[in-house]
Amino acid sequence: MLIATSRVVTILTKRLDLFMASGFFMGANHCAAKLCHDGGFGGHSKMDTSLFALNTLRAGMAAEVTGLDLSHAWDGTLRDTVLNTFHEFPVLVFRDQKLDKPAQIAFSETFGELELHVNRDFRSDGFPTVHEVSNRDLKTGSPTAKLANRGNYHWHTDKSYLPRPSLATFLHAVELPPKGGDTLFAHMGNAYDALSDQKKCEIANLKMVHSWERTRIKSGSKPATAQEIEDAPPVEHPLVRTHPGTGRKGLYIGTHASHVADMDRKEGEALLDELQSFATQDRFVYRHVWQTGDLVMWDNRCLLHKATESYAMDQYVRLMHRTVVKGDKPV
Repeated sequence: MLIATSRVVTILTKRLDLFMASGFFMGANHCAAKLCHDGGFGGHSKMDTSLFALNTLRAGMAAEVTGLDLSHAWDGTLRDTVLNTFHEFPVLVFRDQKLDKPAQIAFSETFGELELHVNRDFRSDGFPTVHEVSNRDLKTGSPTAKLANRGNYHWHTDKSYLPRPSLATFLHAVELPPKGGDTLFAHMGNAYDALSDQKKCEIANLKMVHSWERTRIKSGSKPATAQEIEDAPPVEHPLVRTHPGTGRKGLYIGTHASHVADMDRKEGEALLDELQSFATQDRFVYRHVWQTGDLVMWDNRCLLHKATESYAMDQYVRLMHRTVVKGDKPV
């Protein structure tokens, strides 16, 4: 963990002179980069720079970023620095962000083209690339535990049912229950590395069929409409994909994965269940406990995630604003 974090220190310290007067950071700490250890899960580390502070939440997986105001305009150098950090930590938690929808769109577009949600019910009025993720009843606006969409509560990677699935998702906590409503993330690169050599050979060349229509059925959600099926017909992706930024191999599965192409349906579904049970063990999982104002950015190319029903959903509103950046075709 120290080696990984030190690489981030090196990246950031090389760029300090470029940002001393940039206005991208908050606060008055202009000291040189320093690394200290405070204990905690995975060897909690803290890195302070005049750009931002980075605290490891889980080694090689999740980190907390403080000291950045995401509502400021970004340039390419800051973007590249964050992306380098993103390759070390595929879950980045930006604390204390006060973002309206236009500001979240502007920040997200720094990393690529935004995409619409296939389910038109989730598109925000006036801001179609902002998806409102909430337990509010679509008709009354009141909190409810009877959700039309239950896919968020199953392990998945965003938009894998598209030919070009999502690169990154940005989720901003607007309104939260007093406690609960955590999000779980599972690292598919770490899970793949832990497979036996025999299993890696067995799955090396397999293709998975990903289907929006099928995931609506599997998750017990409202059935897909004819328009949604037309917008997102089934697609095939490799079961093992290579991350374009790191070169690591990882499992590409989740609830959007329907079955294995060119394999007996039941046999393929059993293999998927086996792999998903293995890949979502606690040793591969980070649990994010939300704070109001959190903007969490995660890498869909190497992670599964899911929401948890760990609060009184019929009493408290949980409202998140989500934006999603398009990725490349998995290979």
